[in-house]
Amino acid sequence: MIKKFIDRLLGKSPAAPARRASPFGKREDVPVSVHGIDLKLVDQRALDVVHTLKQAGFDAYIVGGAVRDLLLGLRPKDFDVATSATPEQVKGLFRRAFIIGRRFRIVHVIYGRGREHEMIEVSTFRAYLDSADAEQVAGNERTSKGELAGMKHAVDASGRVLRDNVWGPIEHDAARRDFSINAMYYDPESQTVVDFHHGIRDAKKKTLRMIGDAATRYREDPVRIIRAVRFAAKLSGLGFTFDAKTLEPLASSRKLLLDVPQSRLFDEMLKLLQTGHALASVAQLKAVGLDTGIYPLLDVVVQRADDDFVKLALQDTDRRVGEGKPVAPSFLLACVLWADVRKGWSQRLNARPGQRPPPPFAALQDAVDEAFDARIGDVSGRGKLGADMREIWMMQPRFDKRVGTSPFSLVDQARFRAGFDFLRLRAQVGEVEEELAHWWETFSMASDDMREDMVDAQRRDNLAKPGAGKARRVKRSDDDHPANAEANTLAPDPRFRVADAGADERDDEEAGESDDGAEMTAPTDGSAPAKKRRRRRRKPGGAPTGGEPGPV
Repeated sequence: MIKKFIDRLLGKSPAAPARRASPFGKREDVPVSVHGIDLKLVDQRALDVVHTLKQAGFDAYIVGGAVRDLLLGLRPKDFDVATSATPEQVKGLFRRAFIIGRRFRIVHVIYGRGREHEMIEVSTFRAYLDSADAEQVAGNERTSKGELAGMKHAVDASGRVLRDNVWGPIEHDAARRDFSINAMYYDPESQTVVDFHHGIRDAKKKTLRMIGDAATRYREDPVRIIRAVRFAAKLSGLGFTFDAKTLEPLASSRKLLLDVPQSRLFDEMLKLLQTGHALASVAQLKAVGLDTGIYPLLDVVVQRADDDFVKLALQDTDRRVGEGKPVAPSFLLACVLWADVRKGWSQRLNARPGQRPPPPFAALQDAVDEAFDARIGDVSGRGKLGADMREIWMMQPRFDKRVGTSPFSLVDQARFRAGFDFLRLRAQVGEVEEELAHWWETFSMASDDMREDMVDAQRRDNLAKPGAGKARRVKRSDDDHPANAEANTLAPDPRFRVADAGADERDDEEAGESDDGAEMTAPTDGSAPAKKRRRRRRKPGGAPTGGEPGPV
């Protein structure tokens, strides 16, 4: 007030207030002659969703990364749609549509069934609201769950958005999005791109630029830090780089991730590693100074990314995604943590002097439990993902056993392929013999007769090795069985016992049989002494006769 009075006395005119740039940008409707998007690259199901919504009187556009990829001449893997219809209105227009989410309510429109199904994600235009105007809660998603139930726009004490379900016009929705290249809207019917924040310009310049103040946007949703790395990794091969103002606060905002639920960070970590750019994501994390501090298990991945075994696993994951094949997080994480499991297993098998080592499988199980407690904790480690990882690990010593019925039962297991792929990577780094992986690959694709021949050949090889033990029993199907020999008029071969012919069809090594006594059988010609005939019985529970091999 005093300054204004003095300025008035001196005849100074008041300074004009600085014009503040609109957060909504300026709408540009870009025709196909400028953007050049090929309509043939658009998924028919996305076209169907847009058409259905527009027929019902709503605005609808393909939005986000799909528009960015179309501009770059790429065929998008996923299509998202943004509309003026509310989630309930969207759900009412499609036969198979489901509303999901609490923080952001969206609709999944499903086409097809089973593994072949496709999903189009539909979101409602959201209003641009100042966080200062939002309702504030002292806790987080869990501690304030009841309080958040009736709120549409809420933040926590740090400014992180916990609820954002207030609908608005398209220009508000564009201002809410993170990067300019993800804030473009494509109408496939008019073939027009609606651009508010120079997304087309940034796409041509190959620049990743955050809409608005980057530090504020990271604070609103710290997961944007991880998303920024993921986008940079995905687009680095095309030459995209960060805008300076977007990059500057990236690493220093890392502490904001401490308030994000661990389950959400776990999901974001999997997106980093399973979108076909795992190696590039690790390189990007190192480049921007985020190689530690995002999520403990991700720190382990980055730390071990240069190890031959883990690097092969990351490359294999990228290759499968690029070929359109499914990938499982259990396999990649099993590869990352194998060093912990193998070390713990070896330590347990090396018993102290005077002590007997534990059974190999029990030692392996203990090592697996220890690795889970140290690295996974309670996040997804006790569910299906954890069960699949355990099965992959517990399968490894079983690959060493290639005789009896064990190979036949192992190859029929649901997770055999994952376990074999794990073995194949171990062979590539020299942890096991290449011949072992080749044998199992051949066995898995062979016919039943060929599998029998492979097991028989392996048994003969085992017997030919020094210290192989007593000679094998000859089965009726073997070429050297006396019943099949040309000189079958010779004296009966002592290895063939007619009285126990039924047992010839069983494999001693797998049957788990033991001597349970003997009975005397009378000689058939009166000249030979009575022979002992052993009765055989299977051990209870089908327990194996020998211990499983230890780690290799």
